[in-house]
Amino acid sequence: MKKFYNVLANTLIANVTTSFLWFALTFWVYLETRSVLATAIIGGSYMLLVAVFSLFFGTIVDHNKKKKVMLVSSGITFVAYAIAGILYFIFPKGDLVDWGSLIFWFFGGIILLGGVVENMRNIALSTTVTLLVPKQDHAKANGLVGAVQGVAFLVTSVFSGLSIGFLGMGWTLVIAIVLTGVALVHLFFVDIPEEEILHDPALTSNKIDVKGSIAAIRAVPGLVALIIFTTFNNLIGGVFVALMDPYGLNLFSVQVWGIVLGVTSTGFILGGLIVAKKGLGKNPLRTLLIVNIATSILGMLFTIREFWVLYAVGIFIYMILIPVAEATEQTIIQRVVPFKRQGRVFGFAQSVEAAAAPITAFLIGPIAQFWLIPFMNSPEGKAELGWLLGAGDARGIALVFFIAGFVGLVVTILAFRTKSYALLSKFYQKA
Repeated sequence: MKKFYNVLANTLIANVTTSFLWFALTFWVYLETRSVLATAIIGGSYMLLVAVFSLFFGTIVDHNKKKKVMLVSSGITFVAYAIAGILYFIFPKGDLVDWGSLIFWFFGGIILLGGVVENMRNIALSTTVTLLVPKQDHAKANGLVGAVQGVAFLVTSVFSGLSIGFLGMGWTLVIAIVLTGVALVHLFFVDIPEEEILHDPALTSNKIDVKGSIAAIRAVPGLVALIIFTTFNNLIGGVFVALMDPYGLNLFSVQVWGIVLGVTSTGFILGGLIVAKKGLGKNPLRTLLIVNIATSILGMLFTIREFWVLYAVGIFIYMILIPVAEATEQTIIQRVVPFKRQGRVFGFAQSVEAAAAPITAFLIGPIAQFWLIPFMNSPEGKAELGWLLGAGDARGIALVFFIAGFVGLVVTILAFRTKSYALLSKFYQKA
């Protein structure tokens, strides 16, 4: 467990850095362009890149020692951020903030690439839970992982807003480059004991092993349905990726919005600690569905009026639920899938699930920008839906949240009645 805690500490440094620059980029782009579409494309592009590369990452994790994977990931992230810093100080600001220019997207793309590669070490981290932690403590270890992610979110959401507001994007990049270097150096001194690489002869050895990944997933009854369900949830999550920051920046200044995110992200830490203390119950799959019902209802209500307290409290509750939902899928896979196959399964699941969010983000950005926001600002829109959503400048965004939450609620209730739910629940108990 001591070795696992050391890995977690290094992950905290790395996640703080990645989240810090990711939030800062989103804030900076919206403030410079005032375009919901631009932030939606950036958020969607990140998830699309995660989807494209995660399957490849999972296969790499299965075929290499976990520490080596983490070192390579951190090294690539460091180089990417360094290139972004050079670009920022070479090109005029006018070119960098023109979202119709090639350099704007190249600059943002380099930062996104550094964040995407960080996901390779997160897949490796999921397998180190199996490697270093006793089986009966997997759920609690996953709760600690969620708590660490919450700490990273807390720190970075506060300081990203303050950094962009008071220091600007240039110094923000410098800070991110330095912290990435610190995480990389620290990782050399972290011990992850793994005497040999466990190869599975039943799976193919291709670099991108789609066939082997599918075989490992289909070997577990109901696991395909779990991944499909989580993929659907990510379709709903794409709404949050695209519109949560624009909505918040309509209510707060960038500095205050960063502080609000920081305070509410204590819910993320609280949710992770609850899982670390209490576990996920006898049937984590049931826990997952209950959490998704709560999340869907929350999505319908937390922007129903343009009131900052309602939004902030809603985000806090949402943050509590996120680590619980993530820990359930992690725990189920760690229990029912053999260690030598877990990298591929985690990578495949992340790839498929992450592909859903950019679809929503790419769709919802233009829909909100060119249709729903103008409609809800029009006399007709206010007359038709004002009774439901109230008045304010961001009622179009609120309408999107309400619809997404309602759809998620219906689908989750139906999931309880599926055969796959019963099969996977039973298999988990026997594993």
